Amino acid sequence: METISFLSTSKIVEALSAFHEALEAHKEPINRLNVYPVPDGDTGTNMYLTVGSVIEELEGVESEDRQAVCEAISHGSLMGARGNSGVILSQVLRGMSDCFSRSENIDSELLTEALTESSISADGAVMKPVEGTILTVVRESARSAMKAKQSGSITAVIEEALAGGEIALEKTPEQLEVLREAGVVDAGGAGFLLLLNAFLHVLDGRDLPSPQDVSQVANATDNSPGEAQIADLRYEVMYLLNAPDEAMDEFKRVWAGLGDSIVVVGGDGLWNCHIHTDDIGPTIEAAIEIGRPHRIRVTDLAEEVMEEKWVREATEGGKVDEAIAPTPVPCAVVAVSPAAGISRIFHSMGVQELVLGGQSMNPSTAELLAAVEHAPAEEVVILPNNSNIVAVARAVDSETHKSVAVVPTNSIPEGLACLFGYDPQADSATNAKAMAELSDGVTIGEVTQAIRDSASVAGAVSEGDWIGLDREGIRSIGSSLLEAATSLLAQIVAPGDELLSVIVGEEASEADTRGISEWVSENRPSVEIEIHSGGQSHYPFFFGVE
Repeated sequence: METISFLSTSKIVEALSAFHEALEAHKEPINRLNVYPVPDGDTGTNMYLTVGSVIEELEGVESEDRQAVCEAISHGSLMGARGNSGVILSQVLRGMSDCFSRSENIDSELLTEALTESSISADGAVMKPVEGTILTVVRESARSAMKAKQSGSITAVIEEALAGGEIALEKTPEQLEVLREAGVVDAGGAGFLLLLNAFLHVLDGRDLPSPQDVSQVANATDNSPGEAQIADLRYEVMYLLNAPDEAMDEFKRVWAGLGDSIVVVGGDGLWNCHIHTDDIGPTIEAAIEIGRPHRIRVTDLAEEVMEEKWVREATEGGKVDEAIAPTPVPCAVVAVSPAAGISRIFHSMGVQELVLGGQSMNPSTAELLAAVEHAPAEEVVILPNNSNIVAVARAVDSETHKSVAVVPTNSIPEGLACLFGYDPQADSATNAKAMAELSDGVTIGEVTQAIRDSASVAGAVSEGDWIGLDREGIRSIGSSLLEAATSLLAQIVAPGDELLSVIVGEEASEADTRGISEWVSENRPSVEIEIHSGGQSHYPFFFGVE
């Protein structure tokens, strides 16, 4: 076999493309492995999206322009890093690309040095490094590569790195108790090894590893030691931060007291910040004190754990685990939901029974009645979450022996907001009164696309226009989804408001959602933003302002 002495810039680009394809194929098995530091079930997805940002950045870049390619890798991975695993992977890629950019030729010695620098860069990004994670796998891969440093063969270096990384990955359960208890290896480490496999695929044509059948992969969430540990730190907060480099040491010290899984990477005034915390507000305020946070992304980790479990059970045709089946209570809640993602949010907030329906599919009285009868309580509150369903919901009480009260919620944000007033130990009348007060207090907004020409107080509407609505009707019109959404937000979000909840539908792109976060950061910097995946059709965005 021909010895490859130098790694060309075009081969680096090809390897990253192959890495992205491999992550796409392997992301679900990797998601099933994920367990550290909380099983949010998205390591594979986050790594895939992070590399996807690099691929986008490389579009239009000359594949043999070493400097431009390395800059694209560094910038794309920083800007697109998702989740704890994605941020660490971005540092691996940035460490390698920085090393590659400093030399005219990439030989076996420089490649070994690049692997070492990537490990150092990744370790330096994590405030509390833990053995048995991707950090360990990257470090052992770099050390093993040293064996072939003098061989003159690029392929030999990567083969040694892969062999050492595979051994390190298999040993991760010995180093981290939570992996051992779950019976899995580290998810991030498994994802990183696909990068080395991608290089070998490009260099000599060997096959990329085939993804394991998801049903055969041990699921970390199944064996994790109790829900209390899952939810110890409830939220994942991420954002990009424009701030002076000299302010970052103090920023990290502040964050050290607010949470865990802290990763802060970047430089030259731009930083990618990641933390798991129970205190969302202070983690964002710390950034505002020294600079400008944007692309703010807040994820409810406990919600994602439950989502993964429900999705898996539905996919495998299994029954709902008795551990999460509804528990009998004095008063239960039945809610109408238009999509699976919103259903999972409702479940996480205490709703016992859900009825599928919404703007384009209104449930019948019989369907609502069946849910009420199945609810584990003698008293029930119904949340119709749509003006077309309120009257139908009110007809249920006369058809059942149970005591039924209806909170006339006209939108999903109202339904979610009022659940903060739900007390399963109170009666239905008391709950309905408290929940209605909260529902009335939330400002709502929705964005959809006009299906016919019309007139409105906001101006003439043409078929295909994007329109933003609140309780009073059409408030904004735009040629693009983002234009209509931000114009609506400018009217419904006041500088003194505290929280904007964004529920993202299936038609909204990542760029649209990112644009919303950036608009809020720039125009309403004091408003905290929470983003949830709802998956609803017809309405790319639901907004709730409190």
